[in-house]
Amino acid sequence: MQDLTLVMAQLDPLVGDIPGNTARAIESVREASLEHKADVVVLPELCLTGYPPEDLLLRESMESRLEEARAQMAKKVAPGVMVIVGYPGMRDGKRYNLAGVLKDGEWIAEYAKQALPNYQVFDEQRYFTPGSEPCVVECRGARLGIVICEDLWDGAPVRQARDAGAEILVSLNASPYHLEKPAERNQLFAERAAEVNCPLVYVNQIGGQDELVFDGGSAAIDADGKTCVQAPWWDVGLMPVQFLKAEGGNWVPQSGEIAELLSPEESLYCALVTGLRDYVNKSGFKGVVLGLSGGIDSGLSLAIAVDALGADRVHAVMMPYHYTADISKEDAAEQARLLGVNYEVMPIAPMVEAFTETLAESFAGSERDTTEENLQSRCRGVLLMAISNKKGLMVLTTGNKSEMAVGYATLYGDMVGGYNALKDVYKSWVFRLANWRNTMGPAIPERVITRPPSAELAEDQLDSDSLPDYDTLDAILTHYIEGDMSAEAIIRSGFEEEDVYRVVRLVDRTEYKRRQAPVGVRVTPRGFGRDRRYPIVNGWVAGE
Repeated sequence: MQDLTLVMAQLDPLVGDIPGNTARAIESVREASLEHKADVVVLPELCLTGYPPEDLLLRESMESRLEEARAQMAKKVAPGVMVIVGYPGMRDGKRYNLAGVLKDGEWIAEYAKQALPNYQVFDEQRYFTPGSEPCVVECRGARLGIVICEDLWDGAPVRQARDAGAEILVSLNASPYHLEKPAERNQLFAERAAEVNCPLVYVNQIGGQDELVFDGGSAAIDADGKTCVQAPWWDVGLMPVQFLKAEGGNWVPQSGEIAELLSPEESLYCALVTGLRDYVNKSGFKGVVLGLSGGIDSGLSLAIAVDALGADRVHAVMMPYHYTADISKEDAAEQARLLGVNYEVMPIAPMVEAFTETLAESFAGSERDTTEENLQSRCRGVLLMAISNKKGLMVLTTGNKSEMAVGYATLYGDMVGGYNALKDVYKSWVFRLANWRNTMGPAIPERVITRPPSAELAEDQLDSDSLPDYDTLDAILTHYIEGDMSAEAIIRSGFEEEDVYRVVRLVDRTEYKRRQAPVGVRVTPRGFGRDRRYPIVNGWVAGE
């Protein structure tokens, strides 16, 4: 009976590090050959450059660097194993998203991605020309049809590969995560494999890249749409798939390891940890510093930071003022002790009073308002940035998506920072994640989760004083931001008119703040950033 061992290489490339990515690819092929006796090794989409390389693709030296990388692979990959790897390339004056096939020191075939996504976070039509031809290669008697990521979603390139004689479909992917994506993919794989009556191998990358995060989850699906092998989510590694040729002539993936599907809370938490870890490590920071207020947002951010980087690389600072409750000070100190991080207390009253005195003449005759509240936040931002500069630590800001959506954040204050782990996490999910994290071991004091949220910038201040409850707020925001529903449509779906108009108008008028916010990974179907592009200056008014 004929057999074929295919190894899925689930890697975490660094965008732009072509020599490093190439070395990792070569080492992965070596390990796959030694440990699994691989006949074929499949690596992710654009593996040699990392995904997405964006305008690095326009650099004059890009092609020569890729030629050197491919030459190194041809020289160093041992004979006998076929390698399918993704990279960009100029061919006849046009740039393509390619999958190259290496065998016995020769590049024997190339496939150009046909379906170039140009929606949500994707911008491939800016850089690439679509291919038009199928690519089918043979290894140990099996005919492998190659496609790349969006080709699977489009469907036409898959059918084209089948019609060209493919017996096993091989898909190279850089498919970013969001909360609904794993289920969407599983359904797609089953539909595509069954549609063309052909097994499918899906290889995805792992890791964080700016506002994108990739979850892996590489898999092999049989011709009936059944998952036979499932690689872990959120882990780099090699996963073998054994194919046998049945009596009828069809190649059948044999049952192997199947990683358990993660709960939504665990999957989201892993995404946040992965995004922060890779952003800090790939950027070369020593660690992070954050303001620990005793509230749930900073509490969850601290837990994520410790899980991503280790306690010794996390510095927490409590910066109390007159309105900071004693229980906030107690809870912040308790969490710092619980997680074992470096912890300091820096009262900001002297700074705030100095600013207030300096501004007294300018503010004469004016009533106290949010200006004085913002001074507190901005004093804290100055302290954190000073620590950052002196110690080489990146400031981790801690605002959530609900707050950023409606502009409840202070420019040059609590928005100060290089990265925000919670940027795309709604407040209602912050509570869910905090509770889930505590099931893995004590990390966030229970009182931090259960007490009513407050910015503590004024006497007896609560978030609910100026916003709907968070479940209502987040539901309205989800309809407006991710569903692109009008205010009127949201009202018709059952929400109070006053709440809806207040929320959508806050969203519309605070785009300028979001443009200045730190980066953070996208974990919902539509995050702020490249995924949602609205003009800062405009005359659109909701409800008119």
